[in-house]
Amino acid sequence: MLTTLSLFAVLAAAAIPAGVHLGFRAPRLRETGTPADAGLDFEAVRIPTVRRRSLFGWLLAAADSTRTLVVLHGWGGNAELMLPLAIPFRQAGFNVLLFDARNHGGSDADTFSSLPRFAEDLGMAIAWLKRHHPGRADCVAVLGHSVGAGAALFEASRNPDIAAVISVAAFAHPARVTEASVRHLHLPAPIVFGIIRYVEWLIGHRFDTIAPMNTITRITCPVLLVHGRADRVVPVEDARLIHARSSGTHVRLLEIDGADHDSVDRIEDHVGALLGFLEHS
Repeated sequence: MLTTLSLFAVLAAAAIPAGVHLGFRAPRLRETGTPADAGLDFEAVRIPTVRRRSLFGWLLAAADSTRTLVVLHGWGGNAELMLPLAIPFRQAGFNVLLFDARNHGGSDADTFSSLPRFAEDLGMAIAWLKRHHPGRADCVAVLGHSVGAGAALFEASRNPDIAAVISVAAFAHPARVTEASVRHLHLPAPIVFGIIRYVEWLIGHRFDTIAPMNTITRITCPVLLVHGRADRVVPVEDARLIHARSSGTHVRLLEIDGADHDSVDRIEDHVGALLGFLEHS
């Protein structure tokens, strides 16, 4: 019996890394259009990031504007998917910088993707903007979706260059997401625990450190949490938990009826509230 249990433990230990790298690999969806398809002038840019990689992006410049909104997609997304949500901000007079995280869209590949690496790329995009377009970066706000939203909150907790955050469909804690993603496999609790610990080791961060429900407590800039009440990927209760963990009046929650996880069209219907938030931040 002891030999059998030992063999099972060895096989499980060997299978966890392989399963994590295979099951949690970000799908790459490349852009097929450009902002010109929507009648917008733009500049295609390459932004250097860590590990000698570079990021693909679009800068939509507004004449004489010193305010820029940096937009970050979610897992498996790209800049083009976020463009419909970004257009109203450009039309309202904001510069808009959209970019692809590593392993996404037209950006360079890397060994793996994670919330902290999304945040690293976001930080490098902001640094690039301030270095190459200082006149457009007097006020830098960030809009992120899903993992990109979690990354935006994590980066805002440590980056004073971020003046405001719009978080769309952020999850409360990575452990909850990990557990939900493997629930259909009916894995024993020790295996799920092992997966979580391996991912923490791989990304170099404990989940508690990067969890939006915890990073929100370290953010001092204004934050708008946007979440669909019909979200079937990340339930709206996650947004309510993040909001409940915040302190002060600088964090607001906007719940949108009928919006699912990727319902950009539903969020567009409330873009006035998002613009109003930035105007008064």
